[in-house]
Amino acid sequence: MSAQILVVALTFAQIALGLALGCAAYRCLRGPRAQDRVVGLDTLYVNAMLLLVTSGIRTGGSFFFEATLVIGMLGFVATVALAKFLMRGEVIE
Repeated sequence: MSAQILVVALTFAQIALGLALGCAAYRCLRGPRAQDRVVGLDTLYVNAMLLLVTSGIRTGGSFFFEATLVIGMLGFVATVALAKFLMRGEVIE
């Protein structure tokens, strides 16, 4: 019984995260300002990380968790670099 609940919960979570990825991609493409696009990109990588975590839980493989860590680090650095670029117009001083 608890295995069925886990499968249903993971399926629902993956569907919801897929919809959230679509909404974030729309914000990245159609954002009225550059700041909205950066927030959309930030949301996009967080949702991708969560989708990988749910896939890792479903399959039991450790590859998904390692990929999540890499995406998290690269996404954070990209968000900081884009924010700095929008604030000052340059990334490297």
